[in-house]
Amino acid sequence: MTNLDTVEGLDALTRSLARRTPEQLAALLTRHAEPLSRRPAATELRGLAAALWSYETLHHLVLHLDHPRLQVLAATARISQDHTGRGTPAPAAPSSGADYQSLMAHRLSFPQLASEPVPPEETYAALGALHGPARTAAERALDSLYTDGLAAPTEDGRIVVPPRTAQLLAAHPLGPFTPAASRPTVYDTGATARPGSAAIGPASLHDESAAAASALAATVDRLLAALATQPAALRKSGGLAVREIKRLAKAAGTTEPHTRLLLDLTLAADLIALTRTPSGITALPTSAYDDWLARTHGARLAPVLAAWRALWDVPTHTPFGETPTALVRGHDRHAPALRHALLAALATVPLGAGAPLPPLEHPEGDGTARTPLQELLYAAEWHRPLAVAAQPMTEERAAHTLHEAAHLGLVAHGTLTPLGRALLNDPHDLDGTLADLLPPLLEHAHFQADLTAVVPGRPAPGLAALLTAAAERESEGHAVTWRFTLDSVRRALDTGRRPDSLIDALTTASADGSLPQPLVYLIRDTARAHGRMRVLPAACCIRSDDATLIAELAAHRALRDLGLRAIADTVLVSSRPPADILKALRAAGYAPTLESDEGVTTIERLPTHRTRAPVPAQRPNTALTLAHRLLGTESAPEQGAAGRS
Repeated sequence: MTNLDTVEGLDALTRSLARRTPEQLAALLTRHAEPLSRRPAATELRGLAAALWSYETLHHLVLHLDHPRLQVLAATARISQDHTGRGTPAPAAPSSGADYQSLMAHRLSFPQLASEPVPPEETYAALGALHGPARTAAERALDSLYTDGLAAPTEDGRIVVPPRTAQLLAAHPLGPFTPAASRPTVYDTGATARPGSAAIGPASLHDESAAAASALAATVDRLLAALATQPAALRKSGGLAVREIKRLAKAAGTTEPHTRLLLDLTLAADLIALTRTPSGITALPTSAYDDWLARTHGARLAPVLAAWRALWDVPTHTPFGETPTALVRGHDRHAPALRHALLAALATVPLGAGAPLPPLEHPEGDGTARTPLQELLYAAEWHRPLAVAAQPMTEERAAHTLHEAAHLGLVAHGTLTPLGRALLNDPHDLDGTLADLLPPLLEHAHFQADLTAVVPGRPAPGLAALLTAAAERESEGHAVTWRFTLDSVRRALDTGRRPDSLIDALTTASADGSLPQPLVYLIRDTARAHGRMRVLPAACCIRSDDATLIAELAAHRALRDLGLRAIADTVLVSSRPPADILKALRAAGYAPTLESDEGVTTIERLPTHRTRAPVPAQRPNTALTLAHRLLGTESAPEQGAAGRS
């Protein structure tokens, strides 16, 4: 046999692609965007067909096939290979000691490929799916393979599959054909309910998911704010150092494993980027972060959750002997399919019948009976056989994946939450579910006489920025608490706020339209002391209209290291830089301000850092535009542009 059948197979796929509408072809391009992005962009349908059936693309796509589709594809490939090899002598085996190229040429020789069209009935017969539910499942699987471009119908209705499919799947025994997935038996309570399961209801599932999602939004907000203030430096060998992860974990108020998870997710969502600087590579927020801050509460989480489903890594899992790190390109291409399989299996578990999260340390059982995790993996294998079966450290990776899902609000009580089901169905359509799950952001706070401000929920960005500028954040949870102190109010005045404008802004943000007297007194008392002395950048001068205060500073024991010298009743000089003078005076309990050479008060602001967001690999309308170009039709936007010109 020659390669003529292979060419005819590509012709059949090309004709199948040509019969699609632009929207259908765009949907296929979107589904296969990840593997297709690793190849040169197709300029014609024939090139797209060759890209879909290339060995590299197939190696990725078969990971995302469920059991029926994989069985139909493998059975058709085996039959096609048998038909191809009939009456065609195989090439002579290479001699002993042959080079690698000769061995591969023999292994990939054309008589070994699956390129002969196969009647559908032969495939159904080989699977034992000639009648009933099995036949229905096999036909549905074949239609799905046609839709995804993993098989194509010939003019007479036979099936052609990619030539190297048989070789790709030869090492994966798939067992008998199973039309439908089974529920994990350990999770099926039957007549014996789990202790406490009667108290679990839909409201409990909703509340746990809402609490997790709300905490996640606050944690991501604090993490990105910490990176905006102080970018994180990467190691020369790649990834964040442990001390940087610890710093960011403390700033975000979460654990180090969850910090690694959120760093990888925000990087995948283009909220942060890696930028090369003279001192090395740093991670800092992108310009997209500012747009992200202006979104609603739920809209902030949508890109983060969508990034988790497609991430090529299990960030909280660190194999034995490796150092935990973050912001390293993942290489676990099985991870997205494993996540889908676990979520799909959990979707079959009824409320109240789920098992608790598996332990992260040594999740394997004692060998006498299957653990709930092993039962879950057994059921998950039907949904993504090649990503679950016979993979290294599957149980460890699955255990960490389930804990990540619980942290993200996707799993609770051993089953999927409404948010988890929405992510399983369509990771790019989460806004509605998140809007129902999370309450609206609050625009007002409750100010109390003990100098605290309490927001009974999640604060809006403007309210959070105001309170953070003038108070210290004390606690997180269902309510967020800030405390006003002398230092926090002084910090607000240092940024240029006037005491009256600060009081007015806080009054506007008050739930009852008023502020307690102790808070007003604190602001006015701090303002009276604020700026009584001024630090000049003369390396360095301190001046004040209060001669008694200047004499007090010159004699202050805690300020001796500054080397202050009086050059007038109202002026002190020092050889130390202004930043050191300001720090020492504030540590001693004073409230100085910084003054420029022209005698104008300098407004101090916390540094913020941004970098450019990476150019998206595929814009929302790119797939449709490319589909129109491949089909030779003109897209509606292009027609509109032509009319305007």
